[in-house]
Amino acid sequence: MLGQLLLAASRSDLVRRSVSGFPLTKKVVERFVAGESVAEARAAVERLRDANLAVTIDHLGEETLDARAAEATARAYITLLEALRPLELGSRGEVSVKLSAVGQRLDDAMALEHAREICAAAAAGGSTVTLDMEDHTTVDSTLGILRKLREDHPATGVAIQAYLFRSEDDCRDLAAEGSRVRLVKGAYREPASVAHQDKTEVDKAYVRCLRILMAGKGYPMVATHDDRLITITETLADRYGRAIGDHEFQMLYGIRTDRQESLAGAGHTVRVYVPYGDDWYGYFMRRLAERPANVAFFLRALGGK
Repeated sequence: MLGQLLLAASRSDLVRRSVSGFPLTKKVVERFVAGESVAEARAAVERLRDANLAVTIDHLGEETLDARAAEATARAYITLLEALRPLELGSRGEVSVKLSAVGQRLDDAMALEHAREICAAAAAGGSTVTLDMEDHTTVDSTLGILRKLREDHPATGVAIQAYLFRSEDDCRDLAAEGSRVRLVKGAYREPASVAHQDKTEVDKAYVRCLRILMAGKGYPMVATHDDRLITITETLADRYGRAIGDHEFQMLYGIRTDRQESLAGAGHTVRVYVPYGDDWYGYFMRRLAERPANVAFFLRALGGK
């Protein structure tokens, strides 16, 4: 129930203004967001690189209905990638893009063009792009744009949300040679007609999707902080003859940093999802919705503890 309320609040302008106005909110947000500027994002990336962690960087923002804002987001990604190029991260320093932030709600062709520009900038530094998945109404559009992007940039990845009923079929379609798929549970408020609502059912759906991806020929990117799901991933890797290096774990910036480092220390590729920018509200609220411990952390900080 709390999670559903927080997801609803993530789309409320009134709650956005209230939360953003708390004096201590920024202190709490810094746990989950790497900063507002490119310089702050780069500094966070350097710290993670030095800890032997790969990164995927998200310029925060979504659902724009303004063509100029969509273009500005694309420019922001290109500027970020140019700033990261001297670090020579290669494939260990990619970016994540929400298509709704680059014009998807206005026109698929606009979003595709901006995404192509970002992919080209990433490729110039030896890296690539992963498309974030948003609510269920955008899935077909996102997968259609993905197919077109892969014509010139075959390493472009995509996120699949396990809680959607359709996701097992999508995983089967995407489990092809070289296909990079980030598997997540799902972080949007979806109706019962399209998505599992019960946590246990979501976990089961995640494992079914994970099994499809691990049995396939693609490159699974397993996004989880759950030790049980990490163990299942390792078991499936053994079952399907996958070696360390032909799949990876992904975790969020500021969450379970000790686990990130222990997995990397064991030889696994661990990629940290690093968000930055001033449009942090929606992302922050979804992180609170995912884990009660995050809510407790927020409340303690507001209380000055």
